[in-house]
Amino acid sequence: MKAMILAAGLGTRLKPITDRMPKALVPVGGTPMLEHILLKIKAIGFTSVVINIHHFGEQIIDFMLSNNNFGLKVDISDERNCLLEAGGGIKRASRFLNGNEPFLVHNVDMFSNVDLKAMYRSHLESNALATLLTKPYRKTRQLLFDKSQRLCAWQNRETGELKTHFPNFDPSNMEAYAFGGVHIISPKIFQYVDEWPAKFSIIDFYLSACTQQPIRLYTEADLWLIDAGKQAGLAEAEQFLRNKAH
Repeated sequence: MKAMILAAGLGTRLKPITDRMPKALVPVGGTPMLEHILLKIKAIGFTSVVINIHHFGEQIIDFMLSNNNFGLKVDISDERNCLLEAGGGIKRASRFLNGNEPFLVHNVDMFSNVDLKAMYRSHLESNALATLLTKPYRKTRQLLFDKSQRLCAWQNRETGELKTHFPNFDPSNMEAYAFGGVHIISPKIFQYVDEWPAKFSIIDFYLSACTQQPIRLYTEADLWLIDAGKQAGLAEAEQFLRNKAH
């Protein structure tokens, strides 16, 4: 099973910590974020991982080498010359991820109690192009899904901005969810991203593709989604880990 960890971000919300290290190596409960995610996905059967790097990327390379890649097959997708956003990063890593089975994409700073095995099974059963971890939570920026749990739009509730490729779209009939930075993606995605530039937003891609291919949500009861890429979220993630240990 293959996975990609998105670890190339600048970590600006965690300054000044990230003035000297990449976000991926910022400790949560004494352990780097990257290690938490690697051990979590290894425990459920993922064996091949690609990690994209940019900010202080050499520190991530050294960290992986010093830990013998945690017993995983690890490839580095080097974006130190140009940060490509999530969509571009996935496209660039296609040579590692392409194949006959869906792959996991996981933001390095997202902590959750999701059952990734169940999410993977749900994706296989749905035949979706991508399955997105979500939570029914009204944030300023939210994804809108129809009653069949298929992605249709993105909305900024404060400004009223709406992004959709469906004509005569009515957002009042939609259900709003927050995206949790975790995807299960079919390798056929690489047939569609060929025409996209080297750098692009994966959400913009999904909004375009969802008119032709199903992009579906996955959620669970009592789901925790914690963005540890900001100071408040970092403290929340540490409390989450302490609660899990007891």
